[in-house]
Amino acid sequence: MKIAFVSTRGIPNNYGGFEQFAEYISVGLAKRGHDVTVYSPKYHPYQKEEYKGVHIRHIYSPEKWMGGSVGSFFYDFACLRDALKRGHFDIIYEAGYTSIIPAYIWFDVKKIKSPIFTTNMDGLEFKRSKFNKWVQKFIHWEEKEAVKYSHYLIADNMGIRDYYKEVYGKESKFLAYGANIYDDYDEKHLESLGLHSNGYYLLIARLEPENNVRMAIEGYKHSGEYGRKPLVIVGKTTTKHAKELLAEYGDDPSIRFVGGIYDFNKLNSIRHFSYAYFHGHSVGGTNPSLLEAMAAGCFILAHDNIFNRAVLRENATYYGSAKEVSDLLNHIEENEVVHRQRFVNENLEVIRKEYSWDHLVDQHEEYFKWLLEQER
Repeated sequence: MKIAFVSTRGIPNNYGGFEQFAEYISVGLAKRGHDVTVYSPKYHPYQKEEYKGVHIRHIYSPEKWMGGSVGSFFYDFACLRDALKRGHFDIIYEAGYTSIIPAYIWFDVKKIKSPIFTTNMDGLEFKRSKFNKWVQKFIHWEEKEAVKYSHYLIADNMGIRDYYKEVYGKESKFLAYGANIYDDYDEKHLESLGLHSNGYYLLIARLEPENNVRMAIEGYKHSGEYGRKPLVIVGKTTTKHAKELLAEYGDDPSIRFVGGIYDFNKLNSIRHFSYAYFHGHSVGGTNPSLLEAMAAGCFILAHDNIFNRAVLRENATYYGSAKEVSDLLNHIEENEVVHRQRFVNENLEVIRKEYSWDHLVDQHEEYFKWLLEQER
C-alpha cells in the first residue's frame, strides 16, 4: 500500500499528539513493507528525505510568520495539492480537519475515486473555549464539511464515534492513539523541581479553559490537602489563559507552575512518582497525555465526561466541579488505599491490550487494507 499522512507538523515528533501518532504508525507500516510518506513543514529540524524507512516530503509553510492558526491553512493546502499532483497514493490520511477543509472543497475530494481520503476527526474542536463564538461557529461548519467531503471518518475515542453517528448518521472507524509502558523511572528527575516521590499532585495540560485547570486548583485550594502536598502544573505558560492563572495563583507556594517539560524521560518519571494525577480535558478525543499517565502507573483523578470514561472506564476517580475535587481530596488517603493498586493495574493492562503501538499498527494496517477493498 502507498499511504500519505497529511496535516501533521512532521516527524520525528517534536510537537504533539498527531505527530507522535504519525511517527509510530508510519514507521511501523514502513517496517512491514508499505510505501509510506509523511508530509512535513520545511522548518522542521529534521531535514532528511527519509526517516526509518518513511519518506518525508518537506513543504513550505508560512506558519512561522503568519502564525500557526492561519498559516496551517496554506500549509495543508500545499501538502494536499502535492499529494494529488504526485498521483500515486492509495490512501491519504488527514490528521484533523480544522485547516484542511478549504483544500477539501477546492479539490472537491468527495468526487475523487483515488486516492481514498480518511479523516481523523480529533475532538469536538468547536467546543474549545479558547475560541471566540465566531471561530467556534466556523469550526462547527468545518466539522460538517469534513463529514460531507471525507470518504471515511476515523474517531480516536468511542465517545467521538457515538457523536458522529448520533449527530450526522455517519459511521466512523474507532482507531485510538497509543502509549508505551516503560520501567526506567528515575527519582533524580524530581530533584530539580524540589519534589520527592508520592509528595505532590500533578497536572499536565495545555493551559486552556477546556482543560479545567482552574477547577483543579480551586478544588485543591479549598481541600485539606492544600499546603500538605504541592500541586505541580506542567504546561507552557504563554497562552492567554495561562497568564490569567499565573496572575491569580502564581505567587502561591503550594501551586507550582513549572512550564513545559520536553524531556520525555523526566516527564515520565514526574508522572510515575506523583501521589495523584489530575486529567481535566473535557472536549473529546483520546488524549495522548492521559494514555501516558495510565502507562506511567498514575493514580488518576479525571474530569467526568464521556471521553475520559471511554478510556478510563471504572479505573479512575471522577469529578465535575471544584467542590467535587475538594471532597475527593478530603478523602484521598482512604481512596488511595482502597483503589490505587487496582486502578493502576487495570489501566496498565488496558494499555498493553488496547493502546500499545504494535497493536495500533496492526489495526491501522487492517483498516487501510479494508479501505482498498471497498468499492467507490
